[in-house]
Amino acid sequence: MSVRPPDENMDLAEAKSLVQQGKLNEAERTVRQSLQHQPQSADAHFLLGYILFREIQAGVEPQAEEYPNLPESELKLRKEKASESLAQFTEGAKYHDPSAFDLKIVALDYVLLGAYTDADKWLTKSLQWNPKDSQGWYYLGRTKYNENRFEEAAGAFKKCLELDPGNVKAEDNLGLSYAGLGRTEEAIAAYQKAIEWQSKSLDKKSGPFLNLGILLLDQHRAPEAVPYLQKAIEISPEDPKAHQQLGKGYSALDRLPEAQAELEKAVQLDPQSAPLHFMLGQIYRREGLSEKAKIEFDRTTSLNALRSLNPNPGANPGK
Repeated sequence: MSVRPPDENMDLAEAKSLVQQGKLNEAERTVRQSLQHQPQSADAHFLLGYILFREIQAGVEPQAEEYPNLPESELKLRKEKASESLAQFTEGAKYHDPSAFDLKIVALDYVLLGAYTDADKWLTKSLQWNPKDSQGWYYLGRTKYNENRFEEAAGAFKKCLELDPGNVKAEDNLGLSYAGLGRTEEAIAAYQKAIEWQSKSLDKKSGPFLNLGILLLDQHRAPEAVPYLQKAIEISPEDPKAHQQLGKGYSALDRLPEAQAELEKAVQLDPQSAPLHFMLGQIYRREGLSEKAKIEFDRTTSLNALRSLNPNPGANPGK
């Protein structure tokens, strides 16, 4: 679900055209040059804020709510860019009221900063002005979910689905919301519906397979979970969470060599994750590989110590 740019504006048409072409650095330079001559242009400030937000998205799947497994330095840069984007919207608001679209981007900047209460506030305001924005409802659902307000999250995802029937990610996240509410059968049904909706798509999302697999594991239904987790990895082979969960499934089935392989892959993809090292150490210990187990447990201790010194290196807003 990509974020759409504002409507065309004659004064900033060149910059908007560059944004459409994906030439974000050139677009940023163009707007900054314009602001040198018209520093009180609200439209220019709003457009620059949008461009800075788009630069955060560059090179990753266009979902503002998730940047898993990025290095701490990259997370820091993204937070700085989000703060800079917010500053432009704040400056522009001195000269003109922002649009519903502008408020949505403000909210997504707050999501990137992990400030979900602020994100909730501005998404709600944006949707008051434009209640038919299915994308806005999706992001509000994600924000509510991250606030553990699962009932409200489910309502937002349902609204998104009313406006955009067949939206796989919204149905998948509706399943997550039901799971958060303990409504397991409804969650399973939502995941299965999302899987069915994309059955003929060439661009499948791994989320419904992964989330259904995780829920089945939580229900001690590992034999049913494993095929879904295998499919998730087939779609997203570089996702450490999928490898972790498949390793967990194999472990529950006493398929230890396969569990070892999956957890080793997960650690390779996310070497700074203490829980992954701990899980791998447990598998090594069960296999009688005591030296390897000790290395993983020692690494777990070291990473936990580092994390206690820096408990929030960067916002990772989740799925």
